[in-house]
Amino acid sequence: MIVRSLKELDGTERDVEAPTWRSRRFVLASEKVGFSMHDTVLYAGTETHMWYANHIEAVYCIEGRGELVNEDTGEKHRLEPGTLYLLDGHEHHVVHAHTDLRTVCVFNPPCTGREVHDENGVYPLITEEA
Repeated sequence: MIVRSLKELDGTERDVEAPTWRSRRFVLASEKVGFSMHDTVLYAGTETHMWYANHIEAVYCIEGRGELVNEDTGEKHRLEPGTLYLLDGHEHHVVHAHTDLRTVCVFNPPCTGREVHDENGVYPLITEEA
């Protein structure tokens, strides 16, 4: 059994920050459970372009407001507490955070914790040694 608090992740290598977001990573590939789970805040007034070419991601909004735009189709979706989106088709997308937007994100395959978006908005596929 693993029990972790958000506070104990602060300042560790599981606490990853980029210009538009901060992600604290509760469950990673090293736990060998088949997914990773992150508590991620996208900062108010930012936009983050992403494309998970190597992962499927489910995102559940728990605080704040924003907008999700599917860059492949132009579809727009309001993000607010209680909204979930699933990137099951490797969609190019952008998130506009109108306020700080706090989400819980689940990735498959699991992230190692070292990933940050590259110039195309992609997390590289990094695997853990067996």
